Amino acid sequence: MSAFPLPTPVLAPTSGGRPFPVRRLFCIGRNYAAHAREMGANPDREPPFFFTAWAETVVPGGGTIAYPAGTADYHHEVELVVAIGASGHAVPVDQALSLVHGHAVGLDMTRRDLQAEAKAAGRPWDVAKNVEQSKPLGVIRTGPGFDASAGAITLSRNGVETQRGDLGDMIWSVAEVIAHVSRFYRLEPGDLIFTGTPSGVGPVAIGDTLIGEIAGLEPLQVVIGPQEA
Repeated sequence: MSAFPLPTPVLAPTSGGRPFPVRRLFCIGRNYAAHAREMGANPDREPPFFFTAWAETVVPGGGTIAYPAGTADYHHEVELVVAIGASGHAVPVDQALSLVHGHAVGLDMTRRDLQAEAKAAGRPWDVAKNVEQSKPLGVIRTGPGFDASAGAITLSRNGVETQRGDLGDMIWSVAEVIAHVSRFYRLEPGDLIFTGTPSGVGPVAIGDTLIGEIAGLEPLQVVIGPQEA
């Protein structure tokens, strides 16, 4: 009886050179007031909302990603991503940053039409968010020196800026987000937290080039390729 092959681990690049093995993804929604409004939500400081995604959705280093099947309205969302490097459960806010291994630029690509259908029917967003190649991830900057409390976050599509915000505009800070997620899951090394996107999300087309940037981090470049067979 033959054994099934083990899954290939997803290894994200880091500034220190040692790859970061991705475990799980926790993705925060509606964490910038302007984006919450453009999605038709109330940006008041309700408890953070998040969903989960598979490690297999991550595309380490960016590059070309396929336009997925089943959608005619695929959207870009640039985000600050926090890489977790230590275990923690029910972590107090004032201790939450001790779990951080590093930070990176990421994209949370979304089948927006399918998300709208799910919202209207009161159903989960998995088919819209947990999509192969939908979470391109830039180089994770490790070590001290990066300030996640402020700094420009932008995305350009074919050289035209479409998203701009500031990390200081986040409704819930990185520490607060980590503390909140840790109330429901024991965070472990290898986990990634996508911290939300500023306003300006929009559709992409095959052939588009996207560049996500956050002050102090290495930019992330992605090209939208054709659907895979």
